[in-house]
Amino acid sequence: MQNFRDLKVWEKAHRLTLEIYKATQTFPRQEMYGLTSQIRRASSSIPANLAEGCGRGGDPDFARFLWIAMGSASELEYHLLLARDLEFLAAADHNHLQAAVTEVKRMLAALIQRVKSPSRAVGGTARAGKADS
Repeated sequence: MQNFRDLKVWEKAHRLTLEIYKATQTFPRQEMYGLTSQIRRASSSIPANLAEGCGRGGDPDFARFLWIAMGSASELEYHLLLARDLEFLAAADHNHLQAAVTEVKRMLAALIQRVKSPSRAVGGTARAGKADS
């Protein structure tokens, strides 16, 4: 079992979630239980699933939670686009957050590939030590 805080992708996803909370503070009040909530939940789901996956038994479970985190990142991408199109989020803010989501998805994809790697069956784990992703 690895400490999720050692994953660079978890650090980046956590920072993204903090940025999302700040960015959504200016959304219309009537969206508090709508789009604001959806964006915040999708964002916080990414690092939460990384944390839960690290606490599970082995690589198959970990990989499943990585895929769930990837799905949440894709959901977040759409919600950010919607917020921009509804003019709740400035284009510059959208571009910054979108770039951060894209980076998290890239890191998740790399970690998924590493966990799925057949060479891992002989000797080590993708979660041993400080992970690159």
